[in-house]
Amino acid sequence: MKKTTKLMNMLRSNELEFIMEAHNGLSAKIVEEAGFKGIWGSGLSISAALGVRDNNEASWTQVLEVLEFMSDATTIPILLDGDTGYGNFNNMRRLVRKLEQRNIGGVCIEDKLFPKTNSFINGEAQPLADIDEFCGKIKAAKDEQQDDDFVVVARIEAFIAGWGLEEALKRAEAYRNAGADAILVHSKKSNPSDIEAFVQEWGNRHPLVIVPTKYYSTPTERFRELDISMIIWANHNVRSVITAMEHTTRTIFKDQSLRNIEGTISSVADIFRLQGAEELKIAEKKYLPTSGKNVNSIILAASKGEGLEGLTNQVPKALLKVNGRSLLQTQIDNLNQIGIKDVSVVRGFAKDSIQFTNITAIDNDKYETTKELYSLLVAIEAVKENTVISYGDIIYKSYILNELLNDSNEITIVVDADSDNKDGQYRDYVKTNKKYSNNVFSDRVELVEMGTHIIPSEVMGEFIGLWKVSENGAVVLRDALTNLAQRENIEQLRMSDLFNDLKARTNVSVLYIRGSWLDVDNVVDLQKAGDLYVN
Repeated sequence: MKKTTKLMNMLRSNELEFIMEAHNGLSAKIVEEAGFKGIWGSGLSISAALGVRDNNEASWTQVLEVLEFMSDATTIPILLDGDTGYGNFNNMRRLVRKLEQRNIGGVCIEDKLFPKTNSFINGEAQPLADIDEFCGKIKAAKDEQQDDDFVVVARIEAFIAGWGLEEALKRAEAYRNAGADAILVHSKKSNPSDIEAFVQEWGNRHPLVIVPTKYYSTPTERFRELDISMIIWANHNVRSVITAMEHTTRTIFKDQSLRNIEGTISSVADIFRLQGAEELKIAEKKYLPTSGKNVNSIILAASKGEGLEGLTNQVPKALLKVNGRSLLQTQIDNLNQIGIKDVSVVRGFAKDSIQFTNITAIDNDKYETTKELYSLLVAIEAVKENTVISYGDIIYKSYILNELLNDSNEITIVVDADSDNKDGQYRDYVKTNKKYSNNVFSDRVELVEMGTHIIPSEVMGEFIGLWKVSENGAVVLRDALTNLAQRENIEQLRMSDLFNDLKARTNVSVLYIRGSWLDVDNVVDLQKAGDLYVN
């Protein structure tokens, strides 16, 4: 059933219905979980949550943004406290159009002047809107709506402004005839006498809505006797939030500890539940490239880095920042986004500076005298059934990772076909059984040799420092690492030594790319990395 229809049915019900205030997506979700059939999108509460006054200081577009989150988070209808409609009839028409686009159940507008002031702030000094002008807003709203069940409630402020029963009745009848789906009659008295007097004269000719914030001690049964259609609990969630946050904040400030707070507040798990974290886990298994697989990653980030003009005196190269994020954080984020949450990072130089809550830290305490291969050796237990392995000082576009995960071979390395060995630096150059071509993707490309010494005319690309192993490939890799660990020069062996050993044991597949990555070796590389779009 549409949300608009749900709200309209509540107004037409023979039972007294209730809707509860919410002011953001989280509170809206709580209202629905509590069992309420509808939500009051309170202008006061939304303004308060935004830290501004209830005087239309929050623009209607800002209110719409909040409502969109509230509507997306829930399945029950929202009745927006639309103040005065945020302007004249034309503003009203545009508001209705935008509310329908966001699946909002209806809007309540009050017959005061724009910009409005909260009814309980100097109420009798607030002038009321001209009846004909306000009726024009109602007609404009009803003419604009595309959904026949979209609800427009007209709120009467005559009692608040000190006009009395006659004025309230006159306005109510005019608004009913203009097309309002219900009348909200408001009062600031501590008893329901205004409401009772109105009901007696009104004669149940149209649905009535009330907001008993001031006359809260009146038994709810009395409102049933008066044939009230709907009660709005208007601002009690935001008020309770203020009480709770003030207590928590002051307690922590005073105690300089969490001991007296933890256990008295909601758990982080409660937040995850309200956010729908479980649904995301299910969706990730269905849609991400890691679907149906247990995939983990190992990032080799133990080195200090040379040629960076003092930038790595205190932090490892992997923590150098590009566009506000470190190289390491960028890699972790890319992995997380496609569903790889099990990430191990091999640390070495300034290891205590690598502190991320979502990683497993593995330490290479011999980082000063060893190479990347030794870092992988100390992480051998993290080599599992599907493992992505990466150098910590590279940056690459995310599509490369997606293509790598879609490769089904036992061991696959990513090779940049555009690289050559003209700069004279150490590079993991590769020779393969097939050069890069437009048709190479339909053929299996395999590693023949890797090393810095390959004859220039035979270089077919450069290993970028990103690769993966499947379940069978992991078995081969662990065997190879165990074998190499027996060699006296294990601390000086390079990654190329590992791959040359692996290709003798099994086929090592090559995934060709052309550019779209960078190995940060110096300050110039770091500057270039800032121009490389990695997302």
